[in-house]
Amino acid sequence: MSKAPPKKGDAVDLLDADHIAVKKLFQQFNKLAESDAPASQRKPLADQICLALNVHAQLEEELFYPPVREATASDDIMDEADVEHASAKDLIAQIEAMDADESHFNAKVKVLGEMIDHHVTEEREKMFPQARSSGLDLAGMVPALQERKAQLMQEMGEGVAA
Repeated sequence: MSKAPPKKGDAVDLLDADHIAVKKLFQQFNKLAESDAPASQRKPLADQICLALNVHAQLEEELFYPPVREATASDDIMDEADVEHASAKDLIAQIEAMDADESHFNAKVKVLGEMIDHHVTEEREKMFPQARSSGLDLAGMVPALQERKAQLMQEMGEGVAA
């Protein structure tokens, strides 16, 4: 995974903090999977990963991608991000519908992690620098992102052990 963008206290930092947090969750899951940990330990962590990614994706799609697309006219980068989100959501739905002792559960979580690593690298290397150089008020986006994230965590998080 690419190096994190420099810290400026803006929307990029807020979104990248999610990237870092979910990367740690994937690392924890992979350790559990490698040690053949019981399903009762792997499933709640996978659910936590899925929740974090669902909330993050919705935040980006609602509040970050539209103004970045408009300000940068980077349709190729933004279109690719949309497709990556759709692919991740498909895999997340499969993982959420599974029991952790089912065939391919660990593999699906691992592949999801690899997809997210690629997506984060694209954002860090292409989208985030363009967003920062676009003149958008990225610091001004932070309160709305924080408020919406809290709402989504509450709405989506019901029934998920956090």
